Amino acid sequence: MTIKKPLTLCSIMIASISILGCTGQDKVAKMNAENEIWPRIETGINADPEMEAQIAALLADMTLEQKVAQMIQPEIRDITVEDMRKYGFGSYLNGGGAFPNNDKHASAADWIDLAEKMYQASIDDSFDGSKIPTMWGTDAVHGHNNVIGATLFPHNIGLGATNNPALIEKIAAATAQEVMVTGIDWVFAPTVAVVRDDRWGRTYEGYSEDPEIVKAYSAAIVKGLQGAVDEDFLSDKRVISTVKHFLGDGGTEGGDDQGNNTASEQELFDIHAQGYVGGLGAGAQTVMASFNSWHGEKIHGSKYLLTDVLKGKMGFDGFVVGDWNGHGQIPGCTNGNCAQAANAGLDVYMVPTDAWKPLYENLIKQVNSGDIAQSRIDDAVTRILRVKMRAGLFDKPSPANRPLSGKTDIIGSAEHRAIAKQAVRESLVLLKNKQQLLPLSPKANVLVAGLGADNIGMQSGGWTITWQGTGNENSDFPGGSSIYDGIKHTVEQAGGQVQYDLNGEYTTKPDVAIVVFGEQPYAEGNGDLDNLEYQRGNKSDLALLKKLKQAGIPVVSLFISGRPMWVNAELNASDAFVATWLVGSEGDAISDVIFKQADGSINHDFKGKLSFSWPNNPVENYNRGDKNYAPLLPYGFGLTYQDANTLTDELNEVSDVATKLEDLVLFERAVKAPWSLQLQSGNEQQTMTSSRASLNAVSVKTFDKDVQEDARAITFNGKEPAAVRLMAAFPSDLRSYVEKAGQLEMQIKIDQAADAPLMLGMQCGENCDGQFDISKQLTRTSEWQTLTVDLNCFVEQGVNLGQIFSPWQLATDGAWHVSVAKLSVSSSHAQDSTISCQ
Repeated sequence: MTIKKPLTLCSIMIASISILGCTGQDKVAKMNAENEIWPRIETGINADPEMEAQIAALLADMTLEQKVAQMIQPEIRDITVEDMRKYGFGSYLNGGGAFPNNDKHASAADWIDLAEKMYQASIDDSFDGSKIPTMWGTDAVHGHNNVIGATLFPHNIGLGATNNPALIEKIAAATAQEVMVTGIDWVFAPTVAVVRDDRWGRTYEGYSEDPEIVKAYSAAIVKGLQGAVDEDFLSDKRVISTVKHFLGDGGTEGGDDQGNNTASEQELFDIHAQGYVGGLGAGAQTVMASFNSWHGEKIHGSKYLLTDVLKGKMGFDGFVVGDWNGHGQIPGCTNGNCAQAANAGLDVYMVPTDAWKPLYENLIKQVNSGDIAQSRIDDAVTRILRVKMRAGLFDKPSPANRPLSGKTDIIGSAEHRAIAKQAVRESLVLLKNKQQLLPLSPKANVLVAGLGADNIGMQSGGWTITWQGTGNENSDFPGGSSIYDGIKHTVEQAGGQVQYDLNGEYTTKPDVAIVVFGEQPYAEGNGDLDNLEYQRGNKSDLALLKKLKQAGIPVVSLFISGRPMWVNAELNASDAFVATWLVGSEGDAISDVIFKQADGSINHDFKGKLSFSWPNNPVENYNRGDKNYAPLLPYGFGLTYQDANTLTDELNEVSDVATKLEDLVLFERAVKAPWSLQLQSGNEQQTMTSSRASLNAVSVKTFDKDVQEDARAITFNGKEPAAVRLMAAFPSDLRSYVEKAGQLEMQIKIDQAADAPLMLGMQCGENCDGQFDISKQLTRTSEWQTLTVDLNCFVEQGVNLGQIFSPWQLATDGAWHVSVAKLSVSSSHAQDSTISCQ
């Protein structure tokens, strides 16, 4: 398949796509600037006049209501099978952390059962007169990651380090099969963001900071998911793919998720659009619009990019789906009312929550009023039907009766896990190896330590069973393995000895210590950082490394992260240092690389090379090709066992921002590590691990305030004393915030007040707490307000700010209904406090 665009390089082969067209400067000069920027993509999918005639005939018989329903995509938590029967939605989705029957441990049979019921309801014309089959979309972004027992592959940042498009195609094909087992038709992958600022919380969803790898991988993963256009395209073993997020999500200012990209149009194509050149060229059928803006205009509302560029100049004939209520962020829109998105070129509204119903009704009204042209609706539905017909949804058996449906042995199969293990081995990047410490002898006395050593959830990162990847235990990964599992097996099989202690304690002095540490799981904007210093202000992992070094024990660091980070101090305290990224469910494959075979020969050498430049300070971001490019380790770096070590133990550990006290965000969109949200009713306690939690006298659920699931609605029923709090297993030191006259800040809205105190508090251990009744300070309306409390007030009540286990709690005996959004501890006294002790 070819791309009709003159290039400065006369022949490039990337993956399976040939880029042709160097025809000389004369022809280049004749082309206008716009065509030079945006090429027309030739996919190799030939026009099918018979199919187009069928679509036109079907469209002619559809009512406006049926057409609009095709454009609505609700979420499984917010619709019933009867809703599907009544409205005939064109598609539906499960968001991260949504499961059939709201059961995290739903079986494959449960997923199939829901798919079958929704499908049968969609083709039941007794209510809506429509027999058009619906389709189910899911975020299978590193395997079928919502399903217990699925094979979880390394996240994209690790795959980028492998630089192996053929392997990526295998991973995508395996993912497609596991998805098909559960009756699902459509995958929201691949993410083809080219990450330009590693502070972005979605950095690990990007393959590289360089568009070259992203372009090749996009083609490979689309081919793996959908099948080759000229082979088994959208066959019974393939799913519909989605290249996302169009356009520029990896290039927002400051790495701000859903922020603003200010690249020129040429840069937008050269850097951020290359994944679409690759993915659309391989035949991707859907494109997801991005949350971000380009020069201040939300992409969901950009007619120029969605219609003029994507559908016009690039010739995309599939459909554009929105991201989670992204249309509601367009100025003048709400989640339930947005004609602007349709007019801009959005074909399918992703509208979770109960906003789907007013959106459906408003779209019908807006067509009838002329705010949306009937031709725009017809174009959107034509595109939707075209994709469904290409995917064979009108001809395939129902989900429960498809060839792979119910074949649960495919999910987490040995064959798929073998592919994942290969990906793990090839993704590891060796950054430091003093005196050739690695590979280790498996016959040694090995100490394993660190929070990440025996933690499959941590090594897998976000988008793992739950949206944020939090709330998981090793038992949630049947068939998977932790990093410690692999080390233990390798060493014991060779006759060596393994000691494991989280904090690095040991009974006999080991020959070597392997310390596994790094970032806790996060997803999307919840992972945004203001700088890249690891464990700023709380160097507990560094203390562990130093303790072992001071005992004369060689230290191997295995660093789990979703991005390169400023870890100079940790590098200095390590004899060997490996960037493992987020390896997924097959942690045992790491031992295949870091240990020799029992006979002393190398088992697997390191192959991974940095697809992201490694930072030399916390705030400056370097990308390949930048002027004055000066990272600590460059793009493409990665030692093998044949290479001499290059890093010393004397890297600069002093950061200009290390002593600067930043606001401590406790909750913004999601609870921030290391805290979790805990419910208490009477003497019972429960940790919230999904979008809803309930315990006798208190319940909590997520909802959208400004963006996806960024607020929590808390309902106390007054039947017994109850509380909701942020809680951590280990204390945090907040004394520096008191010294700066800081405040506890909370965004709160009262939905129902009660004639009982509502207590805001902090806890510093057993019989160590402070609290204030805030009921008189609250405005008894449904308006948001910001409430602040001087931290010194808690000190005066006897709270030890040096060991805070719970920095925020709401408690009451009454029937209060409140909503909370951002919670933080401010680093300065910016305004008069609502509650002051001066």
